[in-house]
Amino acid sequence: MVAAYHVWLGRVSGGVDIFLLISAFLMTLSFVRKVDSGKPLRLVSYWLHLIKRLLPAVVVVVLGALAGTRAILPESRWPDVLDQAWASLLYRQNWLLADSAVDYYAQDHSGASPLQHFWSLSIQGQVFLLWPLVFAGAALLLRFLRRWSAVSGRVSYPALLAVAFGAIFVVSLVYSIQQTASNQAYAYFDTRARLWEFALGSLLALGLPRLSPGKLLRVVLGWAGLAAMLSCGILLTVDRSFPGFIALWPTLAAAAIIVAGRSGSRFGVDRFLTWKPLVALGDNSYALYLWHWPVLVLALAGMGITAPNLVQGLLILAASLVLAVLTTRYVEKPLRDWPWPQGRAWRPAVVIIACGALLAGPVSVWQGRMMADEAAAASQPKELTPGAAALSPENAGKPTPDAKIIPAPVAMKKEWADIDGLCTAGNVPADPLLAGCLQNSRPEDVTKQIVVLGDSHAQQYMAALGPVARSHGWEVVALLKGNCRFGGESPDRDAECNAFNSASARYVLDHKPDAVFTVASLTHKDAPFETEVPRYLEGIRPFTDAGIDVVGIRDNPRFGMNMPECVQKNGPHAAKCNVPQQQSLADSSPLDAYRGRVPRLHLMDLSDFICASGICPAVVGNVYVYKDDNHLTKTYVQSMIPMFEQRLLAATGWT
Repeated sequence: MVAAYHVWLGRVSGGVDIFLLISAFLMTLSFVRKVDSGKPLRLVSYWLHLIKRLLPAVVVVVLGALAGTRAILPESRWPDVLDQAWASLLYRQNWLLADSAVDYYAQDHSGASPLQHFWSLSIQGQVFLLWPLVFAGAALLLRFLRRWSAVSGRVSYPALLAVAFGAIFVVSLVYSIQQTASNQAYAYFDTRARLWEFALGSLLALGLPRLSPGKLLRVVLGWAGLAAMLSCGILLTVDRSFPGFIALWPTLAAAAIIVAGRSGSRFGVDRFLTWKPLVALGDNSYALYLWHWPVLVLALAGMGITAPNLVQGLLILAASLVLAVLTTRYVEKPLRDWPWPQGRAWRPAVVIIACGALLAGPVSVWQGRMMADEAAAASQPKELTPGAAALSPENAGKPTPDAKIIPAPVAMKKEWADIDGLCTAGNVPADPLLAGCLQNSRPEDVTKQIVVLGDSHAQQYMAALGPVARSHGWEVVALLKGNCRFGGESPDRDAECNAFNSASARYVLDHKPDAVFTVASLTHKDAPFETEVPRYLEGIRPFTDAGIDVVGIRDNPRFGMNMPECVQKNGPHAAKCNVPQQQSLADSSPLDAYRGRVPRLHLMDLSDFICASGICPAVVGNVYVYKDDNHLTKTYVQSMIPMFEQRLLAATGWT
């Protein structure tokens, strides 16, 4: 179900929530049987054997995904995949994705990672460490009560567990609902927001012996549960509403199927679910889950498509299933049945270390080589990587010497403009909406204060404005929000952006800086490729009326592809990586419509140092112009510093 949803529907199915519940259900049954039979829990031995059983298949799949990454994916995506390889090995993938999910600037929308599905296995692994501690704690408490308490006869081990897991269920569900409402992107990967799903599985295991529905009710529960389970991802926008209370839908659906159990009726859902092909699929389900996602991602990248058709999807699933069967038969099962690790407590640890080394070795070597390539590229003489200077009039027509293109792919994630830190002293905003206020180091003698307003396209110019400001003794404060271009309140922006812009405007009017820096046009991936910023003049007019200068710079192009990846796949001179300017910017700059309408508005246009001779290239002067499909690299903006300073001073008349 999970694989089919991913392949054809491009949606989250709710199936992950179900297997989290089932894993806790089975684990609880196992530990309760141990305690009831008087067997020692031996937690360390349990953990070692569990990891020894799960890890080999993980290592095989990650190595396979890395091989596919090397062969198919562009170099700029390698560092993230390698970071996720470590996270998958250490069962912390969910936290890595949670941190990047809430960071607008870390998002790469051009393609998924072939390893990101390990987030759910990481959560499961963390709970496999936590849940036995609950079982052991309840067993110790029961022993204490039986020895010292008069109520010991009325307390059972399942009852203690029910209290513990009931508390976890309530606390985690409340937390999940709150976090999903306020920070869903993070909550989706947050283990704490998923604990209630495991707790529900444990409560189901504890309560199941006391449930005995009749034959008719079992039939109804089974089919109703299956229908609800299969339809969840179709009827609900799971990826944007989970794991809050909505995740009760698939988990309770699975619970209904479990409660239905063996119906004793030929009309029961168990007649379908015990069908031999489904049972055989279940025997390979762990490896199938591991393989289906990297096969899908790498196949789409290799074919250059965003979604498979029916035949392509069937081929992807077939390949995943073949790999799953081979992994189960020749990796997972032999190691599970291997008698040697069973003999001594330390032997499973040897297997675990060997598996880890099998993955850690290639990953370390690969990362080391990428770091060496980065250092080699960065150490080139500046004259080999002139960047925007190659487009200056004195260099017109001159060929750029051959050199490594900078920044190296491994360094691309560092290509956001540097801003020294959070606002301090009098620059700290009173409005909590502006809590992310940033500023460059304050000069000893401040000759001018400038506030930068807008989104990531305003931030990228801090790579030029910051150094220019330092050389002139200017202080720069930045109030930035991703995907929120500054302008007056407009229905073209969402409510959060309008509120942020209003708060930013109040900050400017309260602090009365000398100038405000903005991006004054708005580019688009599709036609019309460039427009005026909605209600831009209305947004800045209160500043100019208050005697504050406003600088408006023209926006840079956006594209329907990741530009550095285009170069890595096709080369810097490929036509598709050098887009015609009429497909990137308006024939007539939108800034022309602003001229003369608002006093103290100063307009800048650096597009001739981004596009030249009717072309907007991905590489200029051996420097990547873009870090993705629309953001300029810090390195390229730094190469524009002399041009930026000249035009800023010319536009404003500052000295």
